[in-house]
Amino acid sequence: MSWERRGGGGGGGGGGGGGGKEEEEEEEEEEVEEEEEEEEEEEEEKEEIEEEWKEEVEVEEEEEEEEKEKEEEKEEEEKEEKEKEWKEKVEEKEEEKEEEEKEEKEKEWKEKVEEEEKEEEEEEEKK
Repeated sequence: MSWERRGGGGGGGGGGGGGGKEEEEEEEEEEVEEEEEEEEEEEEEKEEIEEEWKEEVEVEEEEEEEEKEKEEEKEEEEKEEKEKEWKEKVEEKEEEKEEEEKEEKEKEWKEKVEEEEKEEEEEEEKK
């Protein structure tokens, strides 16, 4: 009989060993949870970094676009200024030409008037 009791007692010891397994499983679960949390934090950090990077890229692209637009505006203004100067020069040349033509016509008219007066004088002298 004593042997049987001891054998029963041994079975109880086995149950205690089972309790040790539960602690190991809990520890493993905690480690897995910690690893998952770390992975989530790393993923969040990665996403934050990517978001910051995207924002920086957008800002840089906007700045480049603004700079490009300013450069284009500047070029357009320079082009308009050159066209304006060119038109002024053309107008000035045209005015000079008109003035020269006017002076030439006046000169021709004076010569014609003088010629006619001269002819009239000659005719009067003949009479």
